[in-house]
This record gives sequence, structure tokens and C-alpha cells, in this order.
Amino acid sequence: MRIFCIILGLNLMIALLYFIIHMVRKKRNRVEFVAKTIVMLLCPIAGPLFVLVGTLIYRYIFQKDVDLEDVIFQKDRVKTYLRADEERGRTMVPLEEALVVTDKNNLRNLMLNVVRGETRNSLASISKALNSEDSETSHYAASVLQDSLNGFRAMVQNSYNEILEEKENQLVHVRLLIEYMNPVLAQRVFTDMEQKSMVHRMSDVCQILYEKEPDRMSGEYFEDISLRLLEIKDYEACKMWCDRAVKYFPKRLSTYTCQLKLYFSCGDRDSFFRVLDELKQSDVVIDNETLELIRVFQT
Repeated sequence: MRIFCIILGLNLMIALLYFIIHMVRKKRNRVEFVAKTIVMLLCPIAGPLFVLVGTLIYRYIFQKDVDLEDVIFQKDRVKTYLRADEERGRTMVPLEEALVVTDKNNLRNLMLNVVRGETRNSLASISKALNSEDSETSHYAASVLQDSLNGFRAMVQNSYNEILEEKENQLVHVRLLIEYMNPVLAQRVFTDMEQKSMVHRMSDVCQILYEKEPDRMSGEYFEDISLRLLEIKDYEACKMWCDRAVKYFPKRLSTYTCQLKLYFSCGDRDSFFRVLDELKQSDVVIDNETLELIRVFQT
């Protein structure tokens, strides 16, 4: 019994000494050494030996300096060249063509793959599947369109309500809403009446930005709202935004092309050729798309 009491006393002294040393050193990980102290108190001899052996193993075996001789830390950008997937490229076709030539099983798999991916920029193609002879394919397309358009309507309404509250970050919401609405409205997947309503909503949002910070109206914003208004044949509003684009971005190619499209649609021949002459005399570089557009208009 005396030997047993001596062992307990020595064990208690070792555990308390371990605890006091770590308290004096003020280590951050106190949970660890408190747990080790409890182990040494509950397990005489075995507990201190376990802690001692574990500490020695960690310090002299595992705790070594990392050899960084072969490691190179550089901030230079590395260009990785990946070979084109030729097999995949040969088997990829536009969704419109797949709707015509694909059999039912492959067509359904195609629609399921479209549903799994990002559909917001593919709504126009998906809408063409509504007239598919396969009822299941048309059902997939209808479900995707309904969910996407409902989400779009809710997002636009909620964002517009936040904009009307005129909080500190109002103009941030304005720019985000313009960039959110344009890709969907450009696909013209709504009915004519709803398309007009959504485009006018986008025009109202652009008007808020133009009135408060016109310098934040980029050339892309002017082009987007002008084209959307032109698509719904609101020529008066389209001309207003085209004139504003001329004021802020007179030497931008999109400023000229929007005017050309507007005057061609209106049948204003004199204004069309006036803008065309201004474009030819300017220093603006004309791309192939604009050249082809001018050829079509002039014929």
C-alpha cells in the first residue's frame, strides 16, 4: 500500500508540474495540455510515459524542417496549352439542328444535358423544342422555360423594388439588373406584350442610372437598350437613347450601327445615309459584321 501511495503521489506531482509549466508558458492550445494532464492523473505511470514518448517522437522524428530546395516560388504566369478534343468537336451540333435530325432517345438525352447546365443563355434554342414531335422532349423544354422565366420575373421584380427604395447601393443594383436583363431579353422568348413590358422596365432602370450618374452609362448599356427598344419597334424611345449615345460616345462603332439600324427600320433614308457618311469620314474602324450590315441595308 505504501508503494502504491508513493506511485500515486509521484504521478500527481508529475501531472501538476506539467500543468504548471504550460500555464506559465501561456500556450494557446490549452485544451491539449489540459487533456494530457487528465490522462496522467487517471493513468498512473502509463499516462506520463505516453505523454513523454509521444512528445519525443513528435520532436525528433516528425518535427523536421521541410526541404524546399526543389520547390520554386514564382509569380510568373504559365500558359498551358491543351489539345482540342476533336472527337467531341465532331459530335457537337447546334441544338436547332439536333432537334431536326436526332432520334427520340438521343434527343431526350440532349434535352436532359441542356437542363443540367446553365440555361439562361440558351432559352431561345430551348423554346424551339416546344414544337418537337416528341411529347417528352417538348415537356422538358416547357418545364425549363417555365422555371427559368418565372425565376427571371421574380428576380427583376425584387431588384426593381430595391432600386425604388433608393438605398446607398441603388446604382449598384441598377447596373446589375441591366446586365441581368439584357441577355434574356435579347433572346425574345417572352410573348410580344410581356417582351414590351420587360424592355420598358429595362429602359426605366437605365433612365435612373442616366439621370443620377450619366458617366456610369457605358457604351454597352446604350447599345443594349437601343437594340431592345428597336426590337419592339419603339422607335421614339430608341432614337432618344441613340442621341444620348452620340453625346457620350460619338466615336464608338456601336453608336453608328444603332443609328443605322434605327433609320433603316424607320425608313428614314436621308438620316440613314447621313449617318453612313459620318461613319465613312470618321476614324472608327469598321468590322466585317458592320460592312456586311451596310451592304444589306444599301441593297
